[in-house]
Amino acid sequence: MSKSTPVRVPGEVLTHRQTLTVMVGLMLGMFLSSLDQTIVSTSIYTIANDLDGLSLQAWATTAYLITSTVSTPLYGKLSDIFGRRPLYLAAIFIFLAGSLYAGSVHSMTELAIARGIQGMGAGGLLALALTIIGDIVALKDRAKYQGYFMSVFGVSSVLGPVIGGAFAGTSTILGFDGWRWVFFVNLPIGLAALAVVFLYLHLPPRHVKQKIDYWGAAAITLAIVPLLLVAEQGRSWGWNSTASWLCYGLGVLGIVLFLLAEQRAGDYALIPLRLFRNATFGLSSLLNFIIGIGMFGAIAMLPMYLQLVKGLTPTEAGLMMITFTVGILAGSITAGRTISQSGTYRIFPILGTAILTAAAVVMGLSLGVDTGLWVPGLIAVFFGMGLGFCMQPLTLAMQVSVPPKDMGVGTSTAAFFRSMGGAVGTAVFISMLFSQAADKIADGMKTATGSANYLKVLKDPAVAADPANAKLYDFFKNGASNDSLNDTSWLHAANPVLTRPITEGFAQAIDVVMLTAAGLTLLAFLISFALPNKKLSDPKAAAKEAAPAH
Repeated sequence: MSKSTPVRVPGEVLTHRQTLTVMVGLMLGMFLSSLDQTIVSTSIYTIANDLDGLSLQAWATTAYLITSTVSTPLYGKLSDIFGRRPLYLAAIFIFLAGSLYAGSVHSMTELAIARGIQGMGAGGLLALALTIIGDIVALKDRAKYQGYFMSVFGVSSVLGPVIGGAFAGTSTILGFDGWRWVFFVNLPIGLAALAVVFLYLHLPPRHVKQKIDYWGAAAITLAIVPLLLVAEQGRSWGWNSTASWLCYGLGVLGIVLFLLAEQRAGDYALIPLRLFRNATFGLSSLLNFIIGIGMFGAIAMLPMYLQLVKGLTPTEAGLMMITFTVGILAGSITAGRTISQSGTYRIFPILGTAILTAAAVVMGLSLGVDTGLWVPGLIAVFFGMGLGFCMQPLTLAMQVSVPPKDMGVGTSTAAFFRSMGGAVGTAVFISMLFSQAADKIADGMKTATGSANYLKVLKDPAVAADPANAKLYDFFKNGASNDSLNDTSWLHAANPVLTRPITEGFAQAIDVVMLTAAGLTLLAFLISFALPNKKLSDPKAAAKEAAPAH
């Protein structure tokens, strides 16, 4: 864009080249947000050991999850009032400040605070990127462009574990601990995104005179924080513990207060309740939440299977998930181009949830200790395709089902419900995995000890004296439980005959989790038929056509 016309006037359309330039900045910002959810997962064990805070490692993840989820609807509403550009620039700046702090910390407590700051920025990066595309691109092309954004999510899901594992496995890089580059790597990417957005994204200035829904923001924080806390920490606290029940109660109270606050706020509400009267918006929100639970919980199980059952390293498991990226690229681009050409979107959530259900059933019935690696690799393709068919069309449907003035709210609400579902699904399914595994491993051990060959190996003095089997014999002494399964780093170095009941127990537990996920995605499949069977229409274009000619 030339210096003589630094600001777009309302109604002006960007050229294809200008749009692509802006997209680069937006995609870099979105890449930061989605990468940071996965890059830390493979390095947190090393980080926690280095900072002498292994017992506090979960809080670093929880802090990021809470602040990113809580801030998502806030960014959407504030961008409708003050404009997208300043809010997006602020989100990148906050994220970079948190990343710099996270790479410089000296304790796990500091890291949890830094991750919370990162999350405050990340909450705006995904939702506002999709909202800005809605502002600068006509509906007929929007689905195609947003399809590329969904592909960024898939790429980051694969690259995150690989990069995180590589950094964590390197002692020092340029004089800093290797794991600190998990956070420092965000700085050049974020600065590039900041520069592109600052220089090339010029939207009409906006400042709508409207009250800010402070009570709604406070109530949604009260609702989300305890529920996410118990979702993340419930396995270690105990689901029936006093702390868990306190979180349940505060969460329900927060939801009630939020609904009352939004009803009272009316049009200036953080998430106006009137939007849910629109069938497309309401059903898409519900589908985003259910799909988030079933899909992201299920996606978490594939790397678990590859590491716990097949013995792959986190980096190898991340590379195996490249097939997931292939699927999400194919699904999102296919959906985007088809919707751009036809305006028809309803078929994609139906197909997507059907594919997700079928993939979850196949995974739940076919994955075992001796299953070839090509099977989970192929399943990951279909998970990715189902995700690509669901995420982008539902976001697009929510965008066009709200008035243009509520575009930010519509887009951020889609991200909010999907994020909430993903957080709940991942936490609950991992908890289910380990509780199921404890029972199935105990049963498997009982059966194995009835085998003469197993007992022979178990009582072999050479096997018992092998240092690689020391933790295995400790495991036999303590029995299978949630606590004893917290550290499985010794599993694939120990004697394979003796560990067979353990790996089989994990495989059977993952099967149960996947069949549960299939039940949820099947529910989403049935609900998706209730979506209105109509073509998407651009409310901004309709308003322009309806306006009297001057």
